[in-house]
Amino acid sequence: MRDYRKFYIDGQWVEPAAPKSLDVINPATEAVAGVISLGSRADVDRAVAAARRAFETYSRTTREERMALLERIIEVYKRRMDDMAQVISEEMGAPIATVAKPLQAPSGLGHFMVALGVLKDFEFEKMQGTTKIVREPVGVCGLITPWNWPANQIACKVAPALAAGCTMVLKPSEIAPFSAHVFAEILHEAGVPAGVFNLVDGDGPTVGAALASHPGIDMVSFTGSTRAGILVDKAAAETVKKVALELGGKSPNIILDGAPLEQAVGHGVLVMMNNTGQSCNAPSRMLVPRKSLAQVEAIAAAVAATVVVGDPADAATGMGPQSSELQWRRVQGLIEKGIAEGARLVCGGLGRPQGATRGFYTKPTIFSDVTNDMTIAREEIFGPVLCILPYDTEEEAIRIANDTPYGLSAYVFGDTHEHAAQVGSRIRAGNVHLNGASLDVCGSFGGYKQSGLGREWGAFGFEEFLEVKSVFGADAKAKAGIAELPG
Repeated sequence: MRDYRKFYIDGQWVEPAAPKSLDVINPATEAVAGVISLGSRADVDRAVAAARRAFETYSRTTREERMALLERIIEVYKRRMDDMAQVISEEMGAPIATVAKPLQAPSGLGHFMVALGVLKDFEFEKMQGTTKIVREPVGVCGLITPWNWPANQIACKVAPALAAGCTMVLKPSEIAPFSAHVFAEILHEAGVPAGVFNLVDGDGPTVGAALASHPGIDMVSFTGSTRAGILVDKAAAETVKKVALELGGKSPNIILDGAPLEQAVGHGVLVMMNNTGQSCNAPSRMLVPRKSLAQVEAIAAAVAATVVVGDPADAATGMGPQSSELQWRRVQGLIEKGIAEGARLVCGGLGRPQGATRGFYTKPTIFSDVTNDMTIAREEIFGPVLCILPYDTEEEAIRIANDTPYGLSAYVFGDTHEHAAQVGSRIRAGNVHLNGASLDVCGSFGGYKQSGLGREWGAFGFEEFLEVKSVFGADAKAKAGIAELPG
């Protein structure tokens, strides 16, 4: 059993201010996998103080010094890759051979490699007229991350923050905290200066709220539900700090008339079931031409039947359990709601898959004849539940796709690339996938509407951790004069 009851503060593993242990449950076995401590405001105060002290020196390091640090982190991360994959599989149920090793653990490394590339060429200073525009680190950052892609979500905040010259306090999810501790070990071994990176475990109402409202935090970056993101934003408003929010989604997947159905439907089902449907950008609403509905249902059911649900330690497993009993019960409740509201089950449904007597497993579930006013079409389910919505015209499909409070991702599969791109340009979402295109960590990630504020990944994620300063008169040849006041 893993024992992670200490916090990482000021370059050391330290005891919490007031001991309060929490068991971490392996969702595949329902057994205790380890134990952590739940932190308090006193622990946050200590970590923020360390980060503020470290900022005085770390913010003034050179580009070359920070590049060398990122290179060391990448080197250590590569050596610890199997360790990272193993703890992710234990803490949130990702299948080790098909998800944890090839996807979850390497995603964290990818963000460090991208941050290194961005830092190498980034223009921190430029002249604009007679004014020098300077980009400087925003300060001490509070980072609050979720359980569904733990290494990815930690790294896509920590890597650009380190590259920009910021210091930070991380609060990982208490449901999946092991990966954050391995992450801290990697940074420590790589020689991250004391106080630059700090880790305090805890729950949202205590440690999360303390970070969001703390006067010593200059920026808070949060990934999680829209409901929780609103609370973070409100707490941060009291001290007018910078806020970045990556929140929920209810992503449409428009399959256009004439698209290759076997390819388009099969891709949509597999992407939906990946990570047990626990991805904010999951293509959970499949919009299909009504005339093709029966064919789509048959293809979708056949593909879903190929998904092997089972023990995450088994190399043959393609889909593991939900991350927790709470999440399992929520998903079961929404499946029940879909049935009650008149959606038609194509496959899956209530209860565990056949043969599963323990573990928070959900059947790969597909509903058809879904209308966009049903609960399962409106709410983010965060489980392996796909809704098929028929449409009669392309204009109707676009209208349905945009009829959501979310705007994180969208998927369009067309008969031609040009057709897919034309429709994709009309979807109000921060990310659009054309004809099965994958994510690109060099791009940006974030959403419109209630899917969040700001962007992560690549150069856009890097810029979130910078402030902009204008130095007037930086050109020595500029003439002095009376400033024209704005307004």
